[in-house]
Amino acid sequence: MSNVAENLAFASSASGPVGTSEEAMVRQRELGLTGKVVVITGGSRGVGKQAAIDFARRGAHVVLAARTVEADPEVPGTIGETLRQIEDLGGQAIAVATDLAKVEDLENLIDAAVGRFGGVDILINNAAATTGDIWGKSFLDLTREEWLYQFAVNVHAPFTLTQLVVPIMEARGGGRIINLSTGSGEVFRRPEELPKLGAVGGFSLAVPGYYASKRALDRFGNCMAPEFFTRNIAVIGMHPGLVATELVAIRVKERGLDDSVAVPMTVPSRMLVYFASCENPWEYTGRLFWAEREMEAMGITLD
Repeated sequence: MSNVAENLAFASSASGPVGTSEEAMVRQRELGLTGKVVVITGGSRGVGKQAAIDFARRGAHVVLAARTVEADPEVPGTIGETLRQIEDLGGQAIAVATDLAKVEDLENLIDAAVGRFGGVDILINNAAATTGDIWGKSFLDLTREEWLYQFAVNVHAPFTLTQLVVPIMEARGGGRIINLSTGSGEVFRRPEELPKLGAVGGFSLAVPGYYASKRALDRFGNCMAPEFFTRNIAVIGMHPGLVATELVAIRVKERGLDDSVAVPMTVPSRMLVYFASCENPWEYTGRLFWAEREMEAMGITLD
């Protein structure tokens, strides 16, 4: 069996995590990103914002998507601010106000990318529903509408965006789709996952809609990898870990979240750039990875 076929056989298997804890990660050569069109959801803050800046620094054309257009005193960051930072670096980008729960907004986002830059080469499904009363709400208190909203943003939006960009990518010779996962994913390369914590300090991790929807997104990428391979499109899942984002800083202050092991936003951003530019994405397609661990294993350094 060829390496590609073997990887895709693993990717389409429903038997559990791929590989073992002893599996070695070998760093690949990274190709240039100049002129590549990257769509990034959740580009107003956090990992999405950092990734947008890092892609722009490598010459990519960036399409920013987020709901936050106007400054919010409770939540820092807007897509306009990210856009200005990219333009100050000499990069090219557009900001598109996007509610991921609305199909018409998703269609408008991709239309804007094609209209401004001619297509889409890389899709980063980064945004997730992580704010408001949904976070930390107990299962019995969670309403059906809140449950469905988590799936609308975390699963159905990536599904729709993927359907919209796959024909575009195929016509351009191929592409990459990278889905941001969470600790609930099969990212440990072990027979069993690590135990799911109920809380970290005073910060509740009882968010059934978030974790269940992210697990569905993980499985979506895993099962679609063989079909996308025939179109020269890789789909890769990545768990960013606990990241020192603006929202984490707020939760440290308000809810006692322990951020002692939080990594800087540049860590998952650097690995997004790596997976988007690596020479042989078929080694990774259909699989899930943990940014901090793989970065260390492959000896990748921050630029």
